[in-house]
Amino acid sequence: MATTTTTTTTVSETRSPIGETRSPMPLLTRRASSRDMMKNLASVSSSLLPAFGTNIDGGYLQLKKYIIAPYDRRYRWWQMFLVVLVIYSAWASPFELAFKQVSIGALLPVDLVVDAFFAFDIILTFFVAYLDKSTYLLVDDPKKIAKRYITKLWFFMDVASTLPFQLIYKIFTGSLPRGDLYGFLNLLRLWRLRRVGKLFERLEKDTRFSYFWTRFSKLVCVTLFVVHSAGCFLFWLAVHYKNKQKTWIGSILPDFEQRSIGLCYTYSIYWSITTLTTVGYGDIHAENTREKIFNIFYMIFNIGLTSYLIGNMTNLVVHSATRTFAMRDAMHNILRYASKNRLPESLKEQMIAHMQLKFKTVELKQDEVLEDLPKAIRSSISQHLFKTTVEKAYLFKGVTEDFIAQLVSEMKAEYFPPKVDIIIQNEMPTDMYVLVSGAVDLLTYKDGSEQVISRAGPTDMAGEIGVLFNIPQPFTVRSRRLSQVIRISHHHFKQIAQPHVDDGMTAISNFIQHLKGLKKELLDEIPFISELLGDLNIEHHLSQEGQLNQETSTLDSNRDANMEGTASANSSLPVRVVIHAHHPIEAGTKEDSIQGKLVHLPETIEELLRLAEKKLNIKGSKILTANGSEVEELAAIRDNDHLFIC
Repeated sequence: MATTTTTTTTVSETRSPIGETRSPMPLLTRRASSRDMMKNLASVSSSLLPAFGTNIDGGYLQLKKYIIAPYDRRYRWWQMFLVVLVIYSAWASPFELAFKQVSIGALLPVDLVVDAFFAFDIILTFFVAYLDKSTYLLVDDPKKIAKRYITKLWFFMDVASTLPFQLIYKIFTGSLPRGDLYGFLNLLRLWRLRRVGKLFERLEKDTRFSYFWTRFSKLVCVTLFVVHSAGCFLFWLAVHYKNKQKTWIGSILPDFEQRSIGLCYTYSIYWSITTLTTVGYGDIHAENTREKIFNIFYMIFNIGLTSYLIGNMTNLVVHSATRTFAMRDAMHNILRYASKNRLPESLKEQMIAHMQLKFKTVELKQDEVLEDLPKAIRSSISQHLFKTTVEKAYLFKGVTEDFIAQLVSEMKAEYFPPKVDIIIQNEMPTDMYVLVSGAVDLLTYKDGSEQVISRAGPTDMAGEIGVLFNIPQPFTVRSRRLSQVIRISHHHFKQIAQPHVDDGMTAISNFIQHLKGLKKELLDEIPFISELLGDLNIEHHLSQEGQLNQETSTLDSNRDANMEGTASANSSLPVRVVIHAHHPIEAGTKEDSIQGKLVHLPETIEELLRLAEKKLNIKGSKILTANGSEVEELAAIRDNDHLFIC
């Protein structure tokens, strides 16, 4: 296990191959409790998850001066404030077209203030880093930000929707405009509605909010906007018709132009709603050709809008979003299972966090994409993503490029949410991991409680001690925050190392040096570390004298025998067993029956009894296995078996 010697995190600058870019992911996790981190993770859109192989731990505080991260919480609050102003603009623009007296009267100061806020947002946009969709890295170069913004349609529409045309006209002419042109120019403010669309799109993917009510609110907003806009435009038609008595409102209110704005607006909304809902009471109807033409197009539009509303409501009530319902159903099953089996709260949180991350990363469709590609292309992708990280791992320093290439081709990538166990103490070694990004804790159980004994970060390794020593994992490895790892199985590592003799010895040498540099408290948690290191040094020495091929073959056969339940009688290296003074069935819970000694299995039972007398200070006459069976032939003993001398 690769570890760090300090418990504090050092923020270092991270540069990507394309220069001034930063990863956005550290902004998604707050340095608070694990519960806060998992709540924050729940709101992360899958589009914000970085590509595998991207180091996301460093540099997130190193954006250029005056550059704003788009996922900064303060900037998000600013965007939410603008959404409130957009709602006002969506109401005011059609309203001022229909009732132009308010556009140069009571609402004019409000419009100028709102336009000022959006003008400030235009300036602010030149200082907001953007996410490069091809690399998922933040671009904080001011020139690139400005070029991207100016060359898009957004900039020109933002400017056009913000210019105060009435005020500009008054500055040049000295009087406020009286024509309808400026009323139509004010409709450019409806361009701002795209912000509301993005807000609903984000809320629909946020599991903290009900998908049903979010979608329902969106449909209600769309309906209200259509009703409001249609009513205002129909009233504008009535105002600009030459014979006011021959209009839809003039036929029932001949003096409607002298009536209050509130009364006229009420009549307009009443007509719009009855038409949209196809009720059509008949008390208000088109009186002239203009109004009839408008009604024709409005009712055609209503057919599509009604179909859209009914279809969406049906989808919400019956089907909703299939993936979202599947996720929520999975969450419900997890909670019910945890409650029924009375699982601890920490384990339940791990299950929920893992399921959330699974549904978020499924949108990346990494497995589906790679499965459809030939092996050569998959290998090239793995080389591009993981080669640099694997080369920096201590175990593989100094090995050949060919060895690295074969390792990387067999590695699998995974995400782990915060506070999830990657490796459990005492489980059988199956995989070893290289941490691409994030951080993990190394834990052990002492006196009935968990204790953190070390931490690991990017390019550190986990699980390699159990794999290389072929012993149960000595530590529990638990993620501290959202982490990316790449793993390789024990089987694949063995197959790749077999023909690469020199690289295998280099890796063993690196492993030995790493173990010698570990803290004492870490070494104390590894059972029989002295004997294991002695065996490893002997194997390493024999291999350096030219016996590597024979030793590798023997070691592989021993490990295969341990996994398959058979032992190799012809191995050049002795089988390792743990001997105890008494069998626990006969000795109860005596301390000397629990503790044991790791020894090499001799050739005969007599030699094993003499060795036990020397190591345990007990003279025995028979040897029992853990299940109480008496050992008659040593050939039946497997590596790492526990033997009891009686």
